[in-house]
Amino acid sequence: MSATGLAEKTPQRKQEEPPRKAGQSAGMKKRLTYVLLAVGLLVMSAPFLWMALSAFKTPGELAASPPVWIPTEWTLENFSALLDKLDLPLYFMNSVIVAVLVTVSNLVFCSMLGYALAKLNFAGKNKIFGLVLGALMVPGNLMLLPLFVLMSKLQLIDSYAALVLPFAAGAFGVFLMRQFMQSIPDELLEAARMDGAGEWYIFWRIVMPLVKPALATLSIFTFLGSWNNFVWPLIATNDPDKYTLPVALATFATDPNKSGGSNGMLMAGSFLIVLPVLIVFAVLQRHFTQGIATAGMK
Repeated sequence: MSATGLAEKTPQRKQEEPPRKAGQSAGMKKRLTYVLLAVGLLVMSAPFLWMALSAFKTPGELAASPPVWIPTEWTLENFSALLDKLDLPLYFMNSVIVAVLVTVSNLVFCSMLGYALAKLNFAGKNKIFGLVLGALMVPGNLMLLPLFVLMSKLQLIDSYAALVLPFAAGAFGVFLMRQFMQSIPDELLEAARMDGAGEWYIFWRIVMPLVKPALATLSIFTFLGSWNNFVWPLIATNDPDKYTLPVALATFATDPNKSGGSNGMLMAGSFLIVLPVLIVFAVLQRHFTQGIATAGMK
């Protein structure tokens, strides 16, 4: 082979090497990303997996050292004992009533205000939106005392109204719906108005069907927050018959005469608290992902 031929092939080989090295580097970064995500998922899910598996363990496995992750003998004794000592259906129904009412009211009121801020022109619109943004910056714990005084003045303590009304609409829900509704073309609404449609018809028949992903996102966040809410129901209720499930389980855990220090029953109760949230998320996860991805694009 001539020297000229070697000289021609050598540059070609050098030109092919950088893409191969770039591909290898990209593959290493991708594998490293998957490893980091897997580690993060394991760290975040480990407490939940421990709780869920411990709900089905025997007392001996719960007290075993070193800890036993997967039960060797699956049992439902913790659930049956919890049902015997705690009026679980009553507290479960209280939580369902409160969470559903809070979620539905947020979907209605936050959508209305979000539509007004996104698509209507009126005096003070920007100031109201500024108040919404300001409310997002206020820690929720600062509002507990004023809310308690207000509910006490209205004589609503120990009632479902005290558990629902303070959270019937939230600044986050208004912000989310406003941002999502801004992505709806104004021409579509103007065409409906030219055809004689009123604002209520436009809102319910045109806008609401188009914002289903945002509604699903708001439903999950609101239901999750209301279902897991512990501090406010503890403050606003003195009657045990009005306890929600987290409050009832907490009072049960701190009463040695009832719980008897049984970690198995507490794990079973915690598992029952988390289960409805997982079901709601599983049903709405497709809309939830779409709502998070598209909210605030405009």
